[in-house]
Amino acid sequence: MPLPLYLLALAVFAMGTSEFMLAGLLPDITSGLDVSVGTTGVLTSAFAIGMIVGAPLVAALARNWPRRSSLLGFILAFAAAHAVGASTTSFPVLFATRVVAALANAGFLAVALTAAATLVSPDKKGRALAVLLSGTTAATIAGVPGGSVLGALLGWRATFWAVAALCLPAALGILKGIPAGRVKEQATDGPALRAELAQLARPRLILVMLLGALVNAATFASFTFLAPVVTGTAKLSELWVSVALVLFGIGSFVGVIVAGRLSDHNPGPVIAVGGPLLLIGWPALAVLADEPVVLLALVFVQGALSFALGSTLITRVLYEAAGAPTMAGSYATAALNVGAAVGPLIAATTLSTGAGNLGPLWSSGFLIAIALLIAFPLRTVIAAGRTTEVLQ
Repeated sequence: MPLPLYLLALAVFAMGTSEFMLAGLLPDITSGLDVSVGTTGVLTSAFAIGMIVGAPLVAALARNWPRRSSLLGFILAFAAAHAVGASTTSFPVLFATRVVAALANAGFLAVALTAAATLVSPDKKGRALAVLLSGTTAATIAGVPGGSVLGALLGWRATFWAVAALCLPAALGILKGIPAGRVKEQATDGPALRAELAQLARPRLILVMLLGALVNAATFASFTFLAPVVTGTAKLSELWVSVALVLFGIGSFVGVIVAGRLSDHNPGPVIAVGGPLLLIGWPALAVLADEPVVLLALVFVQGALSFALGSTLITRVLYEAAGAPTMAGSYATAALNVGAAVGPLIAATTLSTGAGNLGPLWSSGFLIAIALLIAFPLRTVIAAGRTTEVLQ
């Protein structure tokens, strides 16, 4: 894999740390800004909503922008948003900074996903995506737990400042390692924007985007509210939240690496095995969450399965959107973040029910069940190898 791809992964690490870090900072922000846990959880959805709106919008605007300048501008804007967030005492202002950061992240990721696919041969998109997403999984392994520890020791604001600082070396890497060309050498050489947007009418593309969104919704529904499960249901200390996040991150890294080897030519086994196991795993985690050892083991397993299945489906999005070379990355980003927005919102509604802290885990199982019900009749279509034909 080319060096620029790893530099993009470094920037994704910084952004992934921010996107996931609220799972470990939830109690601190809640008490620091005097809001409810459910209200604080909405910050995750705010970030995701910004990415949903921003991904296609910014990708369309950036079709003719120089690639390096676009990526550099996005990551600097991301850093600035975190500096403001770290300084505010107002929840609405913090909410707004999450939206701004999400817009910058969306633009970056949409361009980066498209750029990553052009840095490798056409039959290695899955492996390129695995390298790029390794930045996200590294964030769950090191960045997010590190942020959780930093937040526990110095307060949640210190974690926001750390993310802003982490963007600077990533920006330098982009400046030095990414060619200054456009996302596509010339937008006029490829399909017009209208033709790329028309790809969204393809049933096969819509199907894999929907399934990717549902799987990611299940992931974020539980991940966002994992800290209360660890400290409340399992009755572990706050520092064990970091341990749980590390285990989830290691699992997600394993899942992405395995899926990256299979998703280009043989995605069927990942989908056929990962889906049913996820359906079993989330309710099992809810039932056994009061057993610390079992809880931590299942957190690892669910991280691996969630990212293996999710990254495989997002790779399918890139293949099915091959007719939209400058917009495909934004479609994948939007699918991921529709799930990231909806999942925590659904999970938050369960916190006030009898399920309490375990409600998000049950909601994750429900979301996976919906995905499997949709996917089962069309399993041969979803599990097909690389293809660009239209589903009739």
